[in-house]
Amino acid sequence: MKTHWRLPRGVDELLPPTAWGLELLRRQVLDVFVSWGFEYVEPPVIEYLESLLVGSGEDLDLQTLKVVDQVSGRQLGVRADMTSQAVRIDAHSLVTDAVQRLCYAGPVVFANPQIAQASRVPFKAGAEIFGAQTLAADAEMVKLALETLAVAGVEHPVLLLGHMGIYRALVQALIASGDLDADNEKRLFKCVQRKSQADIRELLKPSALSELMAVLPTQMTQVEDPAALLPELRAQLQKLPGNALAAFDELQALAGMVNSETSTVRVDVSELSGYGYHNGPVFAVYHPEHGRALAQGGRYDGVGEVFGRSRPATGFDVNLKNLIAADSQPVPVFAPWVPAAEQAELEAAVQSLRAAGERVSCGLSAQEQPPAGARLLVKSGRSWQVQDA
Repeated sequence: MKTHWRLPRGVDELLPPTAWGLELLRRQVLDVFVSWGFEYVEPPVIEYLESLLVGSGEDLDLQTLKVVDQVSGRQLGVRADMTSQAVRIDAHSLVTDAVQRLCYAGPVVFANPQIAQASRVPFKAGAEIFGAQTLAADAEMVKLALETLAVAGVEHPVLLLGHMGIYRALVQALIASGDLDADNEKRLFKCVQRKSQADIRELLKPSALSELMAVLPTQMTQVEDPAALLPELRAQLQKLPGNALAAFDELQALAGMVNSETSTVRVDVSELSGYGYHNGPVFAVYHPEHGRALAQGGRYDGVGEVFGRSRPATGFDVNLKNLIAADSQPVPVFAPWVPAAEQAELEAAVQSLRAAGERVSCGLSAQEQPPAGARLLVKSGRSWQVQDA
C-alpha cells in the first residue's frame, strides 16, 4: 500500500506551472503548423500493432508496448511514433492524389527510455507532407522545424543535413567488396548513429572504403561552411556507385535551399536520425544546452505501400517536453471572500478580469489565505482594484 502512489520507472507527470507551459507551447506550435497550411489530425493512442510498425525498423518494434485486444483477440500497440499513423491517414482516411499536409501533437509511449533518466512518455508534435517528390518539400520541413524551435525560444540551433542514399550506397559497396559482413549491417547502422569510429572499424575489414566509412562521422560534423567543403566531399565519394553521387548532389542542393541566418548549417553524411524508415534527405536540429536532437526528420518515400498507396513523403517531429517554458504561467489574482452584500459586486469585477485574460481564484471562506505570490483584488472606494503582491 505504501508504494501505490509511485509511477512506473521513466513515466513522469507534469504539475503546475510546467503542465500549463506545455499546453501553451502545444498551442503555439500548432498555430505555426496551421499558418503554414497544415491540417491538424489526432490519431488514436492505440492501434493494431501491424499498422504502427509499418515501414519501421527493429528499434521501433522494441520501443512499442504491446497488449492483446480483449474485443478482437488481435495484438494492439501503444504508439511510440506518430509517422506511421499519419501515413495510414493519408492512405485511407483522407485519400487524395494532391499534395497533402498533416500535423499532429500528442503523447507517445516508449517501452524503454532511450537514455538514462529520460521520460518514456514524450509529447511529440510533428508535420508531414505527402505526394510531393521535390526537394522543395524537404526544404519546407527543415524551415518549419527551425521556426517551431524558434517559437519555443531556441536560439542559434545547429542544423545537420544528411542523406540516407549516401550511407546505403556505401554499405552496399562494403558488402559487395567483402569488407562488411551482411549480418553486421544493423550493428553498423547503430555505430554510425553513435558516431563511434572505433566501433565502426571493429566491424569492417581494413580498406579504403572502410576508412571512408569510419572517418565520416567525425569529419562531417565539424563542417560549419557546407559550400566550402562540398566539392571535397564529392571527390571522396567518387568511388561509390552512381546513386551515391546523385544523393550527394541532392544533399548539396538542399543545403543551399535551407541556408539560414538564425542557425548554423552543417553537412553530415553520417546523420542517420530516426527509426530507420527514412530513405532520402534527413536532418536533425541540435542546441548546446541539450544533449540530444531537439527536432529530427527526413524523407520516407513509399512507406505507405503496405496500406495500398505508395506516396512520396517527408516530415519531422519534436518532443515538446524538452522545450517547456515553466515560467510562462501568468501571476494569478486572488479575490478574498466577502459578505453576501458585496458578492454580486465582486463577481462582476472577477468576470471582467477573467474576460481580460487574468487568472482569478476566489476565496471560499473568510479564513482562506491567498496563494503564495498571488496579486490581491481589493476594494478601493467604490471600485475593485488589483494590488500587486
